[in-house]
Amino acid sequence: MGNDTYLEWVITNTPTRWWHDSAEASELHLGLERGAIGVTTNPFLANLALVKDRDLWSLDIEKTLAQKLPPEQKAEALMRIAVTRTAEELNIEFAASKGQSGLVCAQVNPLRAGDRDCMIAMARRFHQWAPNIAVKLPATSAGLDVLEDCVAEGITVTATVSFTVPQVLAIAERHRAGIARAKAIGVAPGKCFAVIMIGRLDDFLREVAHDNQAPASESDIRQAGLAVTKRAYALYRERGYEAVLLVAALRGDYHLTELAGADLILSIAPAFQELFVTGSLAREERIDRPVPDDVIDRLRQMPEFVRAYEPDGMTPAEFMSFGATQRTLGQFCEVGWKLMENYR
Repeated sequence: MGNDTYLEWVITNTPTRWWHDSAEASELHLGLERGAIGVTTNPFLANLALVKDRDLWSLDIEKTLAQKLPPEQKAEALMRIAVTRTAEELNIEFAASKGQSGLVCAQVNPLRAGDRDCMIAMARRFHQWAPNIAVKLPATSAGLDVLEDCVAEGITVTATVSFTVPQVLAIAERHRAGIARAKAIGVAPGKCFAVIMIGRLDDFLREVAHDNQAPASESDIRQAGLAVTKRAYALYRERGYEAVLLVAALRGDYHLTELAGADLILSIAPAFQELFVTGSLAREERIDRPVPDDVIDRLRQMPEFVRAYEPDGMTPAEFMSFGATQRTLGQFCEVGWKLMENYR
């Protein structure tokens, strides 16, 4: 790997790494060639891959459909095809890194984001699919309970539907609690990746700003997720958390260039990869450049930003009702999980 493209420069010269954000076979191969060391999937991406790669996976898909499973079991069985086929492609990376990379996410049913018993049972099943599965759980109060239990059992997790500083701090603390429990019983604890859906926070705050006629400009809104991520990253370094930040839902090249140099993982969709392999971007580390104070001051006029930015802006009991959480869970249900339940 050299410095021919901006993406190559980042992963060669800084601690920043990236995961491929798609399960489609042709896109995955290109992402791996470009240096991806893991793969993010969710119900929407899994369904998309099942549709686009149906010919490639036809035997497995037809066998699954022939079983006439109840809707939830059917969706899980179909998602398993997309996830395990993807996991096979990461086996070499997983083995070479001794399990530190080469992971593929498998997300629990977003309709069950408050159901502890259902999520822990799903997590245990997903963990058996392949050795390099990272079970995706929502950063809700229930999801955090399941996260700690999973880590204590040696199950690697990714905490998603997460947009805020208080969420990723809670994720890291519950990961630590799970590590302590695992060590107490002689179990190798599961790893943990704490997601910040940076662009989805911007999307949500943009609507809030328009609705409330807030003084924040479009330029300010585009820096909201960056402000949250930079603050979270500083707190992670200060506290020495074992969890790894995973920044997802990028909306433009600024979401990479302004985080370049951070010891974290970026989840990059194929469309945005093109920006980083064809665009001319300044090759400099910017993670320690703060978002300007005047931008933060204008964003603070929105209580929703304050809830996202301040470490004590929300309690875990409030994570489920946060606007961005409800929006995202709804989208994952309607354009992901339910489509797999009704897959023909």
